[in-house]
Amino acid sequence: MRLEVQNLVKRYGEAFTLSIPELIVEDDSTFGLVGNNGAGKTTFLRLALDLLEADDGGVFLGGERVDRSVAWKTRTSAHLDDAFLIDFLTPDEFLSFVGSTYDLSPGEIDARLDPFRSFFTDDVLGQNTRYIRDLSTGNAKKVGVVAALLPQPDLLVLDEPFANLDPRSQIQLKDLLARQRADHSSTMIVSSHDLLHVTDVCERIAVLDDGRIARDEPTTEETLKDLEAYFSRETPVEVPPPSGNGSARAT
Repeated sequence: MRLEVQNLVKRYGEAFTLSIPELIVEDDSTFGLVGNNGAGKTTFLRLALDLLEADDGGVFLGGERVDRSVAWKTRTSAHLDDAFLIDFLTPDEFLSFVGSTYDLSPGEIDARLDPFRSFFTDDVLGQNTRYIRDLSTGNAKKVGVVAALLPQPDLLVLDEPFANLDPRSQIQLKDLLARQRADHSSTMIVSSHDLLHVTDVCERIAVLDDGRIARDEPTTEETLKDLEAYFSRETPVEVPPPSGNGSARAT
């Protein structure tokens, strides 16, 4: 599913403004968003999912403006944080609930969960009677990510999916995301502090700096080194205010 941003602005008083004049993420592409804390990554994702109201401009998914249509919602899934979980359910109950909202039968849900069972440890799925609130932070994150993958969406949005996962699980997650892309041609937007993993997963990466896109480039062998150099600089680089012609595009 294609994502397009047009003159998007979100203000938080005088303290912070997210301003993205133009951004296009093409269908069947993987787009990474990196930046320091407070750069506006999560704000942008929430605007893209119509969880925040923009002060100006808008986000379009599949040609539909997200705040004026609901058609895109059945083709989209996301996991941004623990608020996307229902913590008084067990993992099986929660995943069954998520599947049912996408009109999946119990049999379809079980079949779609099979590839994810090795992703979990400690018998999180199956006979588990623990509530999500009683799981470790890493296992709760896994439940949320798998819930987002379960519908096999046209657009998958993940915020910090590698955080709180052990190295084995991080490697498994990269494989799961690659399989999702290969099997279902999903467009993926991944926000992360982990430069290594986001460069492994995404074919294009944008740097969000103080609410503005400072860089937007295809992923190459030099990308990780370039990003490390960018974020290790001692003196922050001034990001110029956007002009009406500013743009960023992911293909």
